[in-house]
Amino acid sequence: QVQLVESGGGLVQAGGSLRLSCAASGRTFSGYAMGWFRQAPGKEHEFVAAIRWSGGSTYYADSVKGRFTISRDNAKNTAYLQMNNLKPEDTAVYYCARATTLEFKYAGAYDYWGQGTQVTVSS
Repeated sequence: QVQLVESGGGLVQAGGSLRLSCAASGRTFSGYAMGWFRQAPGKEHEFVAAIRWSGGSTYYADSVKGRFTISRDNAKNTAYLQMNNLKPEDTAVYYCARATTLEFKYAGAYDYWGQGTQVTVSS
């Protein structure tokens, strides 16, 4: 059974930080790039960041560059999203997903998704 489980969301004040984790079952993770998306109420899924299997290449949405950092620990089958200097517009449900193509910015590139974790940033 393929499983991705996000954790680490919560309520934080603007300017604060959160670290999201995405724990994957073994075969879900090995050899695949991973990505983070978010969805705010009434809006479409939005690409946030992606990282290749080796961890050597990372990709970010312009809206989070310089504030968010994606990483992974392949030994632990876990991906992370460090979010600093959070803004109210970052409020959304954050999802991790497994990429099957290199079109990281598009939701169609991902085949398995976690259930999401809520991030709320107060002003």
